[in-house]
Amino acid sequence: MNIEILQGVDQAKKATGIAVVIDVFRAFSLECYLMSFGSDRILPVGHISTARSLKDKNPEYVLIGERQGRILPGFNFGNSPSQVVAEKVKGKTIVHTTSAGTQGIVAASIRADQILAASLVNAKATAQYISFQKADNVSLICMGVSGIEESPEDTFCGEYIKAMLLGTEIDVAEHMELIRSHEQGLKFFNPGLQDVFPEKDFEMCTAINRFDMVLRVNRVADDVFETIAV
Repeated sequence: MNIEILQGVDQAKKATGIAVVIDVFRAFSLECYLMSFGSDRILPVGHISTARSLKDKNPEYVLIGERQGRILPGFNFGNSPSQVVAEKVKGKTIVHTTSAGTQGIVAASIRADQILAASLVNAKATAQYISFQKADNVSLICMGVSGIEESPEDTFCGEYIKAMLLGTEIDVAEHMELIRSHEQGLKFFNPGLQDVFPEKDFEMCTAINRFDMVLRVNRVADDVFETIAV
């Protein structure tokens, strides 16, 4: 098995084989929680205009999305698992657009044979699925900050999945300490940012292997994909 760790949107375009798009804070952690809340369908999209168009045609859809971490105007929820109201997404179709995660899906779709969405909460399940597939090539895409700048939580998740695939060890505690002390972790503990980055999100997004759930992503249209829990 050839395993490559890639960083950001630009490198996601080079992904081949099974592409695992990783966004710990918070896109694909959130999608796992949405599935656990009973959402009927999740449609990741790249553009805000695509999300709004889907909502216009289907008023019952729930819009979830952010740019620079903040909820988009007119959207039902931002990209925060702790702020989503479970009762309001149960049985609903969710349209999801983010600064990094969903952009990675769009980019990875150029060359990859199969796309998975992953985070720390479903890392082990994702690794087990890939092992079962006996893939020749695996691209682990760490989306980082806005799909541009590397971040420790996504890189750790990629390295953690790789270690499980290779049967090697990785110091989880050391990495978690680094994530907690990095600016991408510290923002969740900033009293002035609790409306955007609540502390509860950090806890929910770093609950390693909380879900025995694999998120497989299929293309529906040019800028529209569907996440399926398998």
